[in-house]
This record gives sequence, C-alpha cells and structure tokens, in this order.
Amino acid sequence: MNKLLSTLFAGAIGGAIALGSYKLLEHPQPVMVNQATQPARQVNYGGSPAPFDFIKAAEVAMPIVVHIKTSESREAAIQRRKQNDSPFRYFFGDAFEGYDQPRSGTGSGVIYSADGYILTNNHVVEFGDEFAVTLYDSREFKARLVGRDANTDMAVIKIDANDLPAAELGNSDEVRVGEWVLAVGNPFDLTSTVTAGIVSAKGRDIHILKSNTAIESFIQTDAAVNPGNSGGALVDVSGRLIGINSAIATPTGVFAGYSFAIPVNLVKRIADDLIKYGEYKRAYLGAEIATMDQEVAEALKLDYVKGIAVVNTTPNGSAEAAGIEAKDIITKINGKSVTTVPELREIVGRSKVGDTISVTLVRNGKEKEIPVPLKVAQRK
Repeated sequence: MNKLLSTLFAGAIGGAIALGSYKLLEHPQPVMVNQATQPARQVNYGGSPAPFDFIKAAEVAMPIVVHIKTSESREAAIQRRKQNDSPFRYFFGDAFEGYDQPRSGTGSGVIYSADGYILTNNHVVEFGDEFAVTLYDSREFKARLVGRDANTDMAVIKIDANDLPAAELGNSDEVRVGEWVLAVGNPFDLTSTVTAGIVSAKGRDIHILKSNTAIESFIQTDAAVNPGNSGGALVDVSGRLIGINSAIATPTGVFAGYSFAIPVNLVKRIADDLIKYGEYKRAYLGAEIATMDQEVAEALKLDYVKGIAVVNTTPNGSAEAAGIEAKDIITKINGKSVTTVPELREIVGRSKVGDTISVTLVRNGKEKEIPVPLKVAQRK
C-alpha cells in the first residue's frame, strides 16, 4: 500500500470532483503491465521537427535518472518514536503501532554532476538515514545525505562515483504552456519509465508543503506521474532537464490528470547551496504579500492593478529597509512582469543574500522602481 506523505484537496469541474495532491514517494507494490505500441510520426514543434515517440529525448534522459531506496535504521526508528511518543505505549508497550519498526520507501533522483551529486525531493529522503542508489546501468551505490530543504521539497545526496552521465540543464523560464515534455522516473518500482505530456500551467501553487515560507511555483503537466516518480526528471524534447517531479493531483493516490515539477532554475539555486553549505541560504523580500484580485483590492481599499499587493512589511526586512510600504502593488521584478505570489517567491528564491533586485511597484496610482538589497529572514 502506498504511503502518501501529504494530501491536498482542491475543487475541479465546477467543484464536483475533489483532487488530492500527493507527494510521490513509493512503497513497492505489484502492478499489471499491458504492452502497447504506436507508430512513430513526425510533427512540427516550435519550427523544428520533433518525434512523437521522443526517442532522442528518452535516450538522453534515461541514463541521468536513478532509483533511490531510502531506509530508516532500527536505531533511528527507536529515536523517532521516543521523540514522538504515543500515550498508548504506556498500555501496550513498544509493540504498539510498530513502535520500533524502521520505515522504507523508494523514489527517483537525477544525476546533477559527473562526480556523483544527485538531485531528489526532500520527502524522498527526510525520514531515512540509509540510502541506496541504482544507476541506469544497474550499478548500485550507498549514498549519503548532503543537504535538504523542506520549504522547497529539494534534497541532494552523494555517491562515490565518477564519469557519470549528468543532466544538461534547460531554462525553465523559457518553458511555454503547451510545450511537449517527458517525465522520467521509477513509478511503482518500475525502473526507467518514460511518459509524455504537455505543460499545462506554470507558477502553480498547490499548498502541499504546508508552510508559510514554502516556495511553490510548480510546472504543471499532464505527463503520467505516479508514486515512485518523486525526484525524477521532467525534460524537454531535447532531453534537457527543466524540472524535478514532486507531486500529483489525484483522488486515488495514482495519476489522474496532473503532475507538478519544481522548475530547474530554482532547483539549481537550491542544489548549489546544499552542496556548498549543506543548507539553502535563502534570501527573503521581508513582506506579507497577496496576489491582487477584486477581494484583495477591496480589503486594502486599493484600485485594482494586476500584480502583487504588499499587505505589510517585516520590521528591518529587505522590503522595509528599501522603502517598500504596505499597500504598494508590485508589478515587476528585474523588469519581468509578476502577477502571482508563486512567481515572485520563485524569483526572489533564486536570488542570493546580498543581491539587489529591482522592484517596480504602483503606489497611489504612480509607478516607481526601487532597488532592494536582499537579506536573510530575521530570526525570532
């Protein structure tokens, strides 16, 4: 039985169908497999021919995706249970609910560098202290955790290997809705599985990370993604990495229409910090913000302007220090239009502490451009 780590319900089709968004960690189970074939044909994609069978993209992408088995040692399981003690243990002892039984699960990863750094999701590795990696060529390695960040659902692990086939990074900013993509991973423990679909939306926030400081700006696709795909690759028709698959929207726990990937431009920023520092050194704007709509405009007594409303600023934070005020409406960051909170958080999240971003805003009906040096969050 799949163990789903997080669930989200959202309205769909006039509110009649509830969709649950699940992270994609897989606990293996048997599945039935049907064989199917389809003749290859050519289509004109973006001015250049792209095969409907995506053979070239699959040949590039499959070797960069690995299978990850995460396990919890008995010692770690006992320690976990002590930290999350149940009152029922007083009556039933350590056997209650498998008190000291280690957990395990499987997921996917993407080779980030030829010397063995591997990208994956935080929820694939967060519960374990032992990691086994199987490469596309069936070689197996033990891995160590380099770093992880729960607010972005990203993690990096490391194996001792060299001359590995590393991912070629694409540019997620240039990904367009309607573009063909492939998802590569290990659903249901079926290794090296490739599925195809299109980009359905960008900058999607599905509230799956359950944190006020989470960055959710997912690439949404309709490529079939299932438990076990977590941490796997979303690639373009050239096989370049454009995202790390992280979640699905489904009422059943398996694919039912949409999947969500962390954009690679954000992935790279986080991964580089995890490798260098062991943690994501994140810059913050230092403001409570809301995507502008009629309700927000009325609540703040503002004329409607498409953008992001500043509800208030954090004392001594980046925004306040730069002169941004409550009721300002942010319309651009570094000259690029932003209309939703996920878009803004992704752009700021890709910046480094000490970077200065250019914020264009509307205040009292007039447009202003303000340079904002980015700080870390104030610790309470």
